[in-house]
Amino acid sequence: MSSPPTLDQTLRADELTQLHHSDAVTTTTGQLERAKWVLNSPDPPGLLVELLASVKTLLFSHGNRTSKQTRSTSKRAVSFLQAMFPILSWGRNYRVSMFKNDLMAGLTLASLCIPQSIGYANLAKLDPQYGLYTSVVPPLIYSVMGSSREIAIGPVAVVSMLLSSMIQNIQDPETDPVAYRKLVFTVTFFAGAFQALFGLFRLGFLMDFLSHAALVGFMGGAAIVIGLQQLKGLFGISHFTTKTDVVSVLHSVFTSIHHPWSPLNFVIGCSFLIFLLFARFIGRRNKKLFWFPATAPLISVILSTLIVFLTKADKHGVNIVKHIKGGLNPSSVHQLQFNGPHVGQTAKIGLIAAVIALTEAIAVGRSFASIKGYHLDGNKEMLAMGFMNIAGSITSCYVATGSFSRTAVNFSAGCETVVSNIVMGITVILSLELLTRFLYYTPMAILASIILSALPGLIDIHEAYHIWKVDKLDFIACIGAFFGVLFVSVEIGLLAAVAISFAKILLNSIRPGIEEIGRIPATDTYCDINQYPMATKTPDILTVRINSALLCFANANFIRERILSWVTEEAEDEIKENTKGRIQVVILDMSTVTNMDTAGILALEELHKKLLTHETELVLANPRWQVMHKLKVAKFLEKIGREKVFLTVSEAVDASIATKLTSC
Repeated sequence: MSSPPTLDQTLRADELTQLHHSDAVTTTTGQLERAKWVLNSPDPPGLLVELLASVKTLLFSHGNRTSKQTRSTSKRAVSFLQAMFPILSWGRNYRVSMFKNDLMAGLTLASLCIPQSIGYANLAKLDPQYGLYTSVVPPLIYSVMGSSREIAIGPVAVVSMLLSSMIQNIQDPETDPVAYRKLVFTVTFFAGAFQALFGLFRLGFLMDFLSHAALVGFMGGAAIVIGLQQLKGLFGISHFTTKTDVVSVLHSVFTSIHHPWSPLNFVIGCSFLIFLLFARFIGRRNKKLFWFPATAPLISVILSTLIVFLTKADKHGVNIVKHIKGGLNPSSVHQLQFNGPHVGQTAKIGLIAAVIALTEAIAVGRSFASIKGYHLDGNKEMLAMGFMNIAGSITSCYVATGSFSRTAVNFSAGCETVVSNIVMGITVILSLELLTRFLYYTPMAILASIILSALPGLIDIHEAYHIWKVDKLDFIACIGAFFGVLFVSVEIGLLAAVAISFAKILLNSIRPGIEEIGRIPATDTYCDINQYPMATKTPDILTVRINSALLCFANANFIRERILSWVTEEAEDEIKENTKGRIQVVILDMSTVTNMDTAGILALEELHKKLLTHETELVLANPRWQVMHKLKVAKFLEKIGREKVFLTVSEAVDASIATKLTSC
């Protein structure tokens, strides 16, 4: 028989019991204290306050600081100017050695920009000088307002085709080129206004509806359409379709061959196209020879123009550019059309052009910024792009943006800052003053070959295959945009891309992930039991995480029914398998839910009522700021009990276990 405990043993046991009781009281007190942190959190800022804060943050780079320096009016003015004009920040440290690199990069850039700008103007159904104008004012404006060091600003193929394909549905450029040009300038103004507003009010998320996958498909389809349209210049075809789909373009090519055409156009165009592609191949094989493919278009223009001038080939059927108006950019303020029947259509085209141009420019800028190791502020970029296009619309320019091919050349040429854009702009001005007479004999076929040589960079088959491997829904958006542009029109391709991307968002929002979570052994961390089989579930407690940033009308009912399916008698088999008994507590991990609407609150109320009929409690863990505020305003906490809200899932589980033990 065991001997009775001694007095010391009895006292020691009492001390341990008191110690455990003290620890339990301390733990419970700590949980209650932390729960009060959640319940008594201050109200979040209102919508107007957040909007003003966003504008302040954008315009004042140190807007969140409260030091004496930033409180002064002069310091705030300097901060504002530096945020609006980044050149004031980095310009103070600019050195002569940096200018040498920027000078060479700018001259190399101009040698590529001049022939491309003329070709893209032709693609936009404008006279050649307007492409050169677009390579002057927008780059100069961007140089003082932009934050990218490498991006090269000017006209690009996709935006040029976008404008011509959409605006010609309103006004035919062949019958009335002046009216068509006025619409182009008006669209450019609207595009710049939308871009500036996107940056000012931080609305860049709107561009996310045109996802990366959709942009890859759109660019690929647009590149093929642009290439097929260059057959007009390559063959010297006079009668050509105004439609952009591949069927109409090919039909126009085959029917036009039976009409008189000059083989010399084809010979000149193909000869220099082979030269340009060879130069591109050499530049890729040897990075030190980057200047060769960059200067090849200008060399092609000079040689082909000399050939046509010396041989009088224009008298034998070779189509030439003819007159190019020289001089500085003329004012086009009086040509903007804000009255009339087409204002709504031009605004719509301006919005589409703004999104496409911004998406391409920011993607290009961030790609090269990551290589150089600095951050590119998307909202400031939008603001800079907006102001440069607004300025361009009143100086005879059309929509400009960042060009991937020219930016790559600028980067390879060793540019240090956007001063290379200034050098390029000044070089184009000199060309407008001195070289326009020489360009009179430039063959149209050479412009077509220059555009064709730049298109392979827009078709990224490797990236499309990568998208297919990673995300099948993204690949559907990519293919939808590709075939929409290729077989219908640019608008339909964009609409298909946005619709598929939006449908993907809706699908994920309507049926969000709802996972049962369990405790990882030896930790207080709760994770998905399917992903982590070692996670343990607590008997009689169902712990659920809602994997959606928004609990709203689109998904609230689905979430409610999904949770009830684990509790109600209709899911009895699943309940027994998952919880080994009747569920007494449902803990909702709200850590990923950043906001909710009235439908979401109503769904929680209905869930609470249904759970009460099954004698099951509803407990919330880690509700976010906006969610907590709305639950308090809707008086939902009074319905479930304020003691049913906890800071973490672990504390909610421990409190529920303690409550069960107390009730027993």
